[in-house]
Amino acid sequence: MNNNPIGIFDSGLGGISVLREMKKILPCENYIYMGDSKNAPYGTKLTSEVYELSKHWVEYFLERNAKAIVIACNTATSAAAARLRKLYTDIPIIGLEPALKPAATKYADTGKKILVLATELTLREDKFQHLLHQYSDKAEILLLPAPGIVELVEADKADSEEMLSYIENLLSPYIVKNISGVVLGCTHFPFAKWAIKKVLGENVEFFDGAEGAAREVLHQLKLHDTLSSSTTPGTIELLNSSDDPDKIDLSQRLLNTVE
Repeated sequence: MNNNPIGIFDSGLGGISVLREMKKILPCENYIYMGDSKNAPYGTKLTSEVYELSKHWVEYFLERNAKAIVIACNTATSAAAARLRKLYTDIPIIGLEPALKPAATKYADTGKKILVLATELTLREDKFQHLLHQYSDKAEILLLPAPGIVELVEADKADSEEMLSYIENLLSPYIVKNISGVVLGCTHFPFAKWAIKKVLGENVEFFDGAEGAAREVLHQLKLHDTLSSSTTPGTIELLNSSDDPDKIDLSQRLLNTVE
């Protein structure tokens, strides 16, 4: 069991940003990453659809003898994580949520503004609304759906002029609002940091849940006594539900991207 893989899935390639953090914290673990690009984006689907897709991938990883499963997708976490944990009680299921808490805590009572970028589904789900209610009196929090980032990352345009143009159109009304912190509420969004900085300024600070999720995986493996016994770097199996063979190559390039 200790050397069994950790299963990670996302609505496409965004969860690679979570896998990168996990490799930093848990380099000796073995990983299976499934990017569900065939069904991307999750953020515009019905909650019931996202739940069924998430359940499918959990069952896939159980068949692969995974010792832990990471839902490396804020949307799928909101739509499915709580139900899946009740259904599959024998395995840790770790999810993502927008890192609003650290952002609001840092900027509490400073008058600084926080912009939360996420998918439409993440922003409307009860899980995020409850989180927002907890911290709305701490700082000024602005919400903005940004589904186009997902589509551009999936199309291998994370570093393109098209990405910059999309971000400029999306964020131009917010330039005058003097945004101090940006919560990246989707795992695809870290790949667009460069464009967001170009528009909002180099001093903008980012908050995302990838590192917190990686640390929770470490905590769960210790709790279940299933940390890898290996002292050498683990393996990474990159998979994708799309028929496009270029998705695996893009996954590898994103994994090797240095922030």
